[in-house]
Amino acid sequence: MDMPMDTSLSLARGTAAPASTPAGSPRVGGMERVADDKAMLRAAADLTRDLVKPRPAIYWADLIASMVVGYGALAVAATSTSTPVVIVAGIVAMLGLYRGLSFIHEVSHMKHASVPNFRLGWNVLVGIPLLTPSFMYEGVHNLHHAKTRYGTVEDPEYLPLALMKPWTLPLFIVVSALAPIALLIRFAILSPISLLSPKLRTMIVERYSALAINPQFRRRAPEGEAKAYWDRLEIAASLWAITLIAITVTGVLPLRAFVTIFAVASAFAVLNQVRTLVAHLWENDGEPMTVTAQYLDTVNVPPPALLPALWAPVGLRYHALHHLLPGLPYHALGEAHRRITAELDALSPYHKASYPGLPGLVSKIARSTMVRR
Repeated sequence: MDMPMDTSLSLARGTAAPASTPAGSPRVGGMERVADDKAMLRAAADLTRDLVKPRPAIYWADLIASMVVGYGALAVAATSTSTPVVIVAGIVAMLGLYRGLSFIHEVSHMKHASVPNFRLGWNVLVGIPLLTPSFMYEGVHNLHHAKTRYGTVEDPEYLPLALMKPWTLPLFIVVSALAPIALLIRFAILSPISLLSPKLRTMIVERYSALAINPQFRRRAPEGEAKAYWDRLEIAASLWAITLIAITVTGVLPLRAFVTIFAVASAFAVLNQVRTLVAHLWENDGEPMTVTAQYLDTVNVPPPALLPALWAPVGLRYHALHHLLPGLPYHALGEAHRRITAELDALSPYHKASYPGLPGLVSKIARSTMVRR
C-alpha cells in the first residue's frame, strides 16, 4: 500500500552514473539483468501449498481489535486536556488505525468469498471513516504485481527513487502529510461537483481515485458491477466527508478535536510513506524485469527485528515474499518465510532480500540518491 492519491508530484531523475558490472550482465537502470532462479521459485510454491487458505477468524479478530484500539485511543487524544495523555493516546491511535488501514492490501488480493463480508466490514469500519474506500486500491494494486508492468511506467506503485536526486526523498515523505486534507477535498468537494461536469469526473477517476505514487498513472473507469460498488462507496465517503466538515463548522465537533484527528491521520500517512520508501530498492528505470529481479528489488524485514511489526503491519514486513507469492494470506507469510529459509542454501537469492531494519534501508536509498549520476 502506497501514498494516497497521485500526490507525489513529478520527482526529477538524476543522471546515471557509471557502475561496475560483470561482463555479460547488462544493467537495466540501476539494476543488473537477473535471470529467474527456478529453484527458488519452485521451492516457494511447493513449500507453501498448504498455507494458501485464509482464516476468517484471524482476519476479523485482528481488524476489530485494531480499530477498537485505534478509535478508542483517538477519542482519548481528541478529548483529553493533558498534553502527555494526548501524545501517548495519539501514538497508540496512529498505530491502531494504521494497522486497520493496512488491511486494504489484503482486501485487494483476497477472493472475497474466502472471507465472507470482510470487504464490506472493512469499508464500514475503516475505508469510509478514513476516506480510503477499497476502490482506491482494488484494480490498482494488482497492476503492480503484473509481471510485465512491475517497475515500468505502467506500474502505479513504482518510481525509480534510488536513481533520482536527493531532494526527492524528503519531498516524497513530506507530501504524504497532506493526504488527509487531499482526501477530504476529494470526497467532500470534488465528488459532488463532478456530478455536474463530465470532464472533471473523468479527471477525478483517472488521477484522484488511486493509492498510487506514479504521477504518470491514469486509471481506467470501472464498469459493470465494479462501477456499481465504486459508486456506493463513493457516495458513502462523500456523505461522511461533508458531515465531518459540517459538524466541525457548527461546533458539534470541537475544532481542537478535528485538528487532533487530522494530526493522527497525517502521522499514519507519513508512517506508511516511510514504509513505502523502504518496501523496494527502487533501482529499476523502466525496463521489464524477471520475477527474481522483482523479488531482489523488494524487501523483507523478518524477525528477530521487532519494530517492523509496527511500521510494516499485516504481513508487509514480508513484502518481497509477498511478491513471490501474492496469493498467500498475511497470517501465513511468517511460516512461509521460515520454511523457505530453512530449505534453500545460503547461496540462494532468496536470502538477499532480507534486511535487519528501517535505519539501514533508509540509509541505503539515501546513499543511492547521493551518488553523482
